[in-house]
Amino acid sequence: MIKVAFFDTKAYDRPSFEQYGNNNKIEYKFLETKLSEDTAELAKGCDAVCVFVNDTVNAAVIDKLHEYGIKMIALRCAGYNNVDVRHAFGKIHVAHVPAYSPYAVAEHAAALLLTSVRRIHKAYNRTRDFNFSLNGLTGFDLHGKTAGIIGTGKIGRIFIDICRGFGMNVIAYDAYPAKDSGIEYVSLDELFEKSDIISLHCPLTDDTRHMINTDSIGKMKKGVVILNTSRGALIDAEALLEGIKSRKVGAACLDVYEEEADIFFEDRSGHILNDELLARLISMPNVIVTSHQAFLTEEALHNIAETTVNNIRSCFENDGICDNELCYRCGHIEKCKQERKQRCF
Repeated sequence: MIKVAFFDTKAYDRPSFEQYGNNNKIEYKFLETKLSEDTAELAKGCDAVCVFVNDTVNAAVIDKLHEYGIKMIALRCAGYNNVDVRHAFGKIHVAHVPAYSPYAVAEHAAALLLTSVRRIHKAYNRTRDFNFSLNGLTGFDLHGKTAGIIGTGKIGRIFIDICRGFGMNVIAYDAYPAKDSGIEYVSLDELFEKSDIISLHCPLTDDTRHMINTDSIGKMKKGVVILNTSRGALIDAEALLEGIKSRKVGAACLDVYEEEADIFFEDRSGHILNDELLARLISMPNVIVTSHQAFLTEEALHNIAETTVNNIRSCFENDGICDNELCYRCGHIEKCKQERKQRCF
């Protein structure tokens, strides 16, 4: 039996993981607390830890887990910016879920966009009070508008298909353009200048952190709509707020936020929100914030659990080779030069 300390557990996590765990001889220790240097000790006696986007897996945490005999960090998400993969090399194997339901995230981005530009959220609140006035609900057609997509992985490409379905012109930027994809790639500056709508679908790296900032917003069209369903730190939230206040940014739809770790995924309706910047963003009439729920569909939860369990089994059984391992040995964290034919350490 493989014992796994499951951090930051939510009610929607357990059914799928218990189903796959029971069938694959995995025993979970479900913990509501997030993983941090202070809580790492809770993993004692386990073989692996399972973590999510807001768990802290820095060098100090990795050293503690290694000391406790933890052999694997199983991410139940695609992003791994919260894990010091370089420090983990040689100590603990790290694996992620590279694709669980790209449709879920892309469709949520489209839902946010439509809700914003057609004022659906405002209409919903009005009609519940039997207010059927149309004043202030004028939107605009998506047809004929230019959508700028930053990041053309699986999610970005599906969102491109959705935009094309609405009759939008699509341009894109990616540090590694997809060959023979039929996507019109442009420079980042050209994308900022030409796009009516900008949607972020790229990973968070040192190069992409705060890519939406004061300078980039200054290059954008007046009234631009900005969507972010990727990682919060892609956007400098203070610069975004100033862009909204100056009327340069027409609307912002955010499923992620840079300082979300201690805020999202919890009911804080009975408390004063200590993050003044987030509170000001939410108060803006042209801002929609959802709490990192773009991934949250039944299909995605099913796929996340299945892939995570397979990752754990691969690490502990047979030759220990896991197709979804994140390894720093080659300098290519996701694309192993060993072609997964042998363990990296």
